[in-house]
Amino acid sequence: MNNYRVLTSNEISTLISQGCSAEDWSAISVAKDFDTQFVARVQFSGTIQLGSFNKTFELPGGLRQHTGLYNCRLHNCIIGNNVYIDKIHNYIANYTIGDDSFIDNINLMVVDGVTSFGNGVKVPVMNEGGGREIPIFDNLSAPLAYIQTLYRHRKAVTQNIQQMIDEYAKKQQSERGVIGKNVCLINCGTIKNVRIGDAAIIKGASILENGSINSNEEAPVIIGSGVKCKDFILCSGVEITDSTLISRCFIGQGCILSKHYSALDSLFFSNCQGMHGEATAIFAGPYTVSHHKSTLLIAGMFSFLNAGSGSNQSNHMYKLGPIHQGICERGAKTTSNSYLLWPAKIGTFTLVIGRHTKHSDTSDLPFSYLIEKATDSFLVPAVNLRSVGTIRDAQKWPKRDNRKDSRKLDPINFNLLSPYTIQKMIKGIEVLKRLQSISGETTDIYVYQNCNIKNTALHTGIELYQTGITKFLGNSLISRLGNKTYTSMKEVRERLIPDTSIGSGEWIDLSGLIAPKSEIEELLYKIEGNNCCLEKIQSEFERIHGEYYSYEWTWAKERLEEYWGKSIEEVTHDDIVNTIHRWRESVVGLDQLIYKDAKKEFDLNSKTGFGVDGDENQKHQDFESVRGSFENNPFVLAVLDHIKVKTELGNNTIKRLEKTKNDER
Repeated sequence: MNNYRVLTSNEISTLISQGCSAEDWSAISVAKDFDTQFVARVQFSGTIQLGSFNKTFELPGGLRQHTGLYNCRLHNCIIGNNVYIDKIHNYIANYTIGDDSFIDNINLMVVDGVTSFGNGVKVPVMNEGGGREIPIFDNLSAPLAYIQTLYRHRKAVTQNIQQMIDEYAKKQQSERGVIGKNVCLINCGTIKNVRIGDAAIIKGASILENGSINSNEEAPVIIGSGVKCKDFILCSGVEITDSTLISRCFIGQGCILSKHYSALDSLFFSNCQGMHGEATAIFAGPYTVSHHKSTLLIAGMFSFLNAGSGSNQSNHMYKLGPIHQGICERGAKTTSNSYLLWPAKIGTFTLVIGRHTKHSDTSDLPFSYLIEKATDSFLVPAVNLRSVGTIRDAQKWPKRDNRKDSRKLDPINFNLLSPYTIQKMIKGIEVLKRLQSISGETTDIYVYQNCNIKNTALHTGIELYQTGITKFLGNSLISRLGNKTYTSMKEVRERLIPDTSIGSGEWIDLSGLIAPKSEIEELLYKIEGNNCCLEKIQSEFERIHGEYYSYEWTWAKERLEEYWGKSIEEVTHDDIVNTIHRWRESVVGLDQLIYKDAKKEFDLNSKTGFGVDGDENQKHQDFESVRGSFENNPFVLAVLDHIKVKTELGNNTIKRLEKTKNDER
């Protein structure tokens, strides 16, 4: 208060002459350089603190507007320096408004009683009937929500996390709201019990009630016309526009919800996009994308999902209500008019085509096609490994990271091949060989988890899985060896010794965080013993994420030892060189399959509809003018370049091992 003073009698007289009034003029304090000429037609009540008004805003079209207070009623407010407030049709009550904020044409902005601004709101995610309620808060991350949602069998874990979040929400409680610095609020309806961070741009929002808008200068939040949000947390960099409806939701960093999207009782983590359609009780892990009006995502867990037009799931058990739930593991994709009857579990990077009314579990057969044929579900294992769409998806996700905030809540691993997916391929080979053993090698159709697998698809699946495993292990080996030239096998073996014992055993995907299960178990024990706080849990997720490649090598080294049939201490020059040769064959082989798959996009069928009023030659010319030629397609060129680069990498690695050829000490 040292920089503030009471109003002088002359200033009070001037303000009254300019249409202002106050319940108690002595309850108003102002900045030392406060100027009355920029305050007109304002009603003051309660305790008021006013900054100075020395700035002019330049609006679109060249209009200039000097800061100040006009045509409004303020109750118990602190107004920062260089704030513009005009045309408040009801009033603003119990708010601190930061410097350089622009507020124009608002119906009502109020904090009514004690509120936690959306922190602590419980979201009944995945199961509309309850049982998996997640309390949301400002710093909720995808892996923390994953544990809180799916680890209900670890009651002490979920209860302790719940208590931590309750304590955090309690600390946020206040009877006063905050509007940050450089906030723009224009043409909005009711804003009630909402906390707004720096640099937020809110234009035309209809209702914002009980929530936090965690905007900042690095990553402003944008809210557009007709938007209604109740009981919510919005993270930095979020965009919600075009009459989108949000109720009891957490919206993670860099998410975009637009074009009349509707979301209820759901969690959306980093870089999700929702347009036209609707979501109810979903756990939308990073990069869950739905762009179509007829698409409904309900009662499921997704991540890196692309939902086609008309995608739908059913979660009703008609006697007991909507209690079913489902999981689509990372990278799943649904085509137009696909349907899944929950409960079901769809494996990683699996493409769902058609309607599936049986409860399938394909989680042990990743990179598959799940296809409807005459009401039956047919599974084509591993075929998505050679799909151009899968590779393109994996390449585009890092490029489409919309998070501008230097502090990122969700640790995201973008790797297509990892111990998590490779262990599934290993399991997939075991499953397919067991089916062969039980039903016989000449069986036409194998039945697995309510799915049919053709004989040819089974054999191809085993081959493709083996190719994927070889590619990953070779990648990991070559990466470990690096660019160093080795003079002895002793040097090589020393380099191949892992930096840590962590990484052995099973790996899991905590909605974007790929981690050894042992490390997550260790963290869970700490949570059970009350040896963690929310900040410590988050730092542990970030530490595990940062150590990924060290842990990956521990896991890959053990698989290589199984493949070689010997330990690192016994491995020879020929063992390593043969592995690199097989890796090169796998990489080039897969790239050639991807090249052939891409070529289908340029075949005669793809040119249907081009060159409408001309001959065959015109059709080709029209197609190339729009789509370009196959030979010059950027993705095709990238595939060819990848073959060249990886071939050279393999050759150079072998060359750097040349001096160890006759040294097996």
